[in-house]
Amino acid sequence: MQEMVVYGVSFDMVGKQPIVLLKTAMGNRFLPIWIGHPEASAILAKLQDSDTPRPMTHDLFSTVLGELDAEVVRISVVEMRDSTFYARIVLRRGGEEVELDARPSDAIALALRAKAPIYAADDVITESAIQMEDEEAASVQADPEQLVEDFKQFLDEVRPEEFGDDG
Repeated sequence: MQEMVVYGVSFDMVGKQPIVLLKTAMGNRFLPIWIGHPEASAILAKLQDSDTPRPMTHDLFSTVLGELDAEVVRISVVEMRDSTFYARIVLRRGGEEVELDARPSDAIALALRAKAPIYAADDVITESAIQMEDEEAASVQADPEQLVEDFKQFLDEVRPEEFGDDG
């Protein structure tokens, strides 16, 4: 498992589908995950520290967990099967840990609210992440807008099916 950070949310230029972009905490690999519009809104709201007049579903779930004295320990993107990512949410309550199956988008939205670490399995990163060269990564540090432009160009040319293993 490798720790990941949420680098941002963008849109597939062809289908206008939202994509959350995770980046390895220690490295230059980027993992694009196609998500739904409500989850993109939930992730963006937290990334931008926006308050909503009423709690969103992920805010409500986070509040319920707090009221039940449960905490989000971590979330992990654990598998890619048939062009679909799978995630696990690990909760702790009273010294016991419980693992829940989740969509990565929901797990990420919850992790951001709980300030919990986000991980991805090594094989998911190997199969689906975009590797940046050292000089490209250095330019990203200096010019994050260039990464966005490069990523948009990548999105213009890629299809979600390319990230799955058909066998």
